Amino acid sequence: MSEEAVPQQGGPAQPKGLLQQMEELMASLNADLSALDADLQSTGTTASAPPADLNSGHAKRP
Repeated sequence: MSEEAVPQQGGPAQPKGLLQQMEELMASLNADLSALDADLQSTGTTASAPPADLNSGHAKRP
């Protein structure tokens, strides 16, 4: 019998599935983004600044 078919001993009782790992990572990412958003909101940073023109290095004008 190959090692892949034998359950590992000494580790956690039930290894986490890929879906559970992804859900935990997404929850952690969401918490980090929420904290970052709250931090930006408290500093008064706004997203209404005009985007910079990457070619000239100057802000775009209408």
